[in-house]
Formats: sequence, C-alpha cells, structure tokens
Amino acid sequence: MIETRYNNLLIGIAGASGAGKSYYAAKFLAGLNSAATALCIDSYYKKQTHLPMAERVKQNYDHPAALDFALLHSHLQNLQNGIAIARPVYDYSIHDRTAQTEIVNPAPFIFIEGVLLFAYPPLLDLFDYKIYIDTPPDICFIRRLQRDTKERGRTVESVIEQYMNSVRPMLNNHVFPYKNKADVIVNGENFDQAAFTTILEQISTLR
Repeated sequence: MIETRYNNLLIGIAGASGAGKSYYAAKFLAGLNSAATALCIDSYYKKQTHLPMAERVKQNYDHPAALDFALLHSHLQNLQNGIAIARPVYDYSIHDRTAQTEIVNPAPFIFIEGVLLFAYPPLLDLFDYKIYIDTPPDICFIRRLQRDTKERGRTVESVIEQYMNSVRPMLNNHVFPYKNKADVIVNGENFDQAAFTTILEQISTLR
C-alpha cells in the first residue's frame, strides 16, 4: 500500500513527447472535477532573457539541465502543503519565460506532467503516485510533428532536425530508463478507458 505524507496528493505523469501525458492529465482533472489541479513541467524551463534569440534556438530543451527543477520542487512541496504558488508562464515562440506568472491554488489531487519528470531523483520522493504513458516512438513523433507545425509555427524540417539531434537521444538517455520508476504503465497509443478507470479508483483510495 502506498503511504501518503502530505495533505494533498501529488501524481506524476511521465512519458515521451507526444505520448499522451497532457491528454490523460485532462481526463483525470475532468474525472475528479474541482478536487484536482494540474501543471506542466514546460512552465519551468529556465529563464533565458540573458541570451540572444539566436542562442536560445540552439539550446537543448530535452536535457534535464534546461529545467529549473529546484523551483519546481519547491512549488510542488508548497501545493502539497496547501500553499498557493505563482507558476511561471513560458512562451515557446521566444524560448523564454514571460514577465507574467499564474496563481495555482492547492487541491486534494495535484497532477504534474512532463517528459523529464522522473529524471530528477528528488522529485521522485515527492510523488504519491507515478504514471508512465508508454507510446510507440513513431506515434509520438507523428503527434509531435502535428502539434509543432500547427500550434507552434514550426517547419517540418526544423521539427525533424530537433527530433533527430536532441529529442530522440535525450529520450534514450533521460526518459526511457526511468519507466520502471512508475507505479503503473499505461499504453498511450489509444485511450485505455479500463486502465484510466482503475487508476482513478486507485488514486481516490489514497486519500
């Protein structure tokens, strides 16, 4: 039996880019109604205001060093203990945080999703429940290609280049090896209603 240590439960959702993490997080939020809140690890990319745009574009955003894990760790602890946070707002078009923040209030169930979520050991100790969305790499790439070209104004060539040069090797080094850290592994190729219902029941019993 998993023992909880805080007033509010923290549930981590990891997996490759395009695996379906955001989709599952949204489904969990809908299933728990107002009792849940969610964050995305992308909000915690480090500030890069000091770098010119030409340098920001070259950064490896798929390596753990690109993220401010210390701030994320602190924010998650606050939410678990019933304290609201000022979450950073990240703008993909400028590869940097904006000057704005967004207030996130604590909730009985706190979901955090991200590709590199399990690659930072201190975070693993915070989670009350860990989910890994396991999706075939070709499906992940297709979803990423569709998202980046439609929603982020990227060219097909730039998406392919980034995937081959940084995304794919970083997945092999910092994501796939941590799959076994999860309490449950879910097939993300198609939405698994049975698995979703089971996990929702398991999470609900932790409180």
